[in-house]
Amino acid sequence: MTSAGSGLTLLQTCALSLLVFTGASQFALVGALAAGGNPFTAAAGAFFLGVRNAFYGLRLSQLLALPRGLRPVAAQWVIDETTAVTLAQPTRRSARIGFTVTGAALYGLWNLTTLLGALGARALGDTDTWGLDAAGPAVFLALLAPMLTTSTERVVAALAVLLGLGLLPVLPAGVPVLAAALAAPAVLYLSGRRTRGDRGSGVGGRRADGRADEGAGEGATADGVRGATGEEER
Repeated sequence: MTSAGSGLTLLQTCALSLLVFTGASQFALVGALAAGGNPFTAAAGAFFLGVRNAFYGLRLSQLLALPRGLRPVAAQWVIDETTAVTLAQPTRRSARIGFTVTGAALYGLWNLTTLLGALGARALGDTDTWGLDAAGPAVFLALLAPMLTTSTERVVAALAVLLGLGLLPVLPAGVPVLAAALAAPAVLYLSGRRTRGDRGSGVGGRRADGRADEGAGEGATADGVRGATGEEER
């Protein structure tokens, strides 16, 4: 619907959905075109938003361990939702099933609804009135929230949100998303430093306790010797 409003034809809209299977990049592209932006600038913004899928692919390639011939095909389905479902599975077999079912279902429904949306764009009118623009982020948050089980993961998520929202008004489209990814290494670095500091304090404490124990032992021994000597003298 958005692409139809930005001037793309039905064929162009369907081709974009088939070839660029990532909603954020599609919306960024057609949004920039609708605002009168340069096609190359619009494509650059869409590219930056799609870069995050490459990081997903690095993790999923190890988890799924697909044959080399299937990897280029599977790469088309590496998106937020398939990554969240795959990572939530306990075994490699269930991870492959989750990735395949989620990817196939979303890819088919996404392109079907793209076609229907392009055909019925004029009938529906303004999509903001229906609140459809919030459906995608809401689904992703629903998948992501149960996976944030530790305090470190929650801090990373919160910092990423702050970075993304804070940089959104000042950086080009797509760049705030990449900048938000810096939250993970930053939090892990600080967490690692704190852990090393705690270990150092713990070692020092153990040494101090050990010395105290040794001193106490020596004192007890000395008292025993003095007591035994006094009894013999008496």
